[in-house]
Amino acid sequence: MRRNILSKLSLVLAVLVLTYSCASKKAAVKKDDSGVTAKGKDLLSTYELNNLNFITFSGRAKAKVQFGEETQNVTLNIRMERSKAIWISVTALLGIEAARVLITPDSVKIMNRLQSEYVAKPFSYIYKYTNPGITFKMLEDILIGNISTEMLRTDQLQIATSEDDVQVIGVKEGLTFHYGVNKSNRPFAFNLMELGKTNKLEAHYSDFAVIDGHNFPQRFTLNIEGSGAKVSSDMLYNKSEFNKTVEMPFNIPSRYKAIN
Repeated sequence: MRRNILSKLSLVLAVLVLTYSCASKKAAVKKDDSGVTAKGKDLLSTYELNNLNFITFSGRAKAKVQFGEETQNVTLNIRMERSKAIWISVTALLGIEAARVLITPDSVKIMNRLQSEYVAKPFSYIYKYTNPGITFKMLEDILIGNISTEMLRTDQLQIATSEDDVQVIGVKEGLTFHYGVNKSNRPFAFNLMELGKTNKLEAHYSDFAVIDGHNFPQRFTLNIEGSGAKVSSDMLYNKSEFNKTVEMPFNIPSRYKAIN
């Protein structure tokens, strides 16, 4: 087991693998619909209705994660309480928990169990790795496979419709984004790039299945390039549940060392 890759993995998951995609500092995203085209408002309404409306989520996935030339197979346990918390546990093949992450709208906490260290920071800590326009809700949307309707609130939007899918391309707060949406109004692709930069993020959702009444993608792949680093992951869920009681234990042992 390589401690280096698992330590990096915990941080990447903590920021929902948006690392390197949006490095510059910009104003936070605004939610009003002024300036949004009529067609854009129709999309907002359609996608808000078809996004997964849940209270809690619990899932377990096998994942292959690559940082540069290093590759590691892990198991991810992900739990979410909507608008309140995202909890992630990273376990190696031998069943050893390597890291645990807890993200709330106010804070980010990471335990590195392999090195007995932890990070406890305000939510703004994420902005060291992402654009300040990234919100807790947007993190939830990417993890669960929802379309971020915050991104669609822009007057710079182009829409191409075919018999098989809809392609949505837009510019918001210095970022270009692209959604590919299937006939069920669920995203199968999401690309994000900063204008004038080579930093980019590519996400793909597939193997949709109806779980507890929710049309949920069982497979989630991600490729990130930026700041001289390349990160990719391939997640396949083997268990997922909605609206069941979830526990998010996060007790930091007294022997653990706080790190910056």
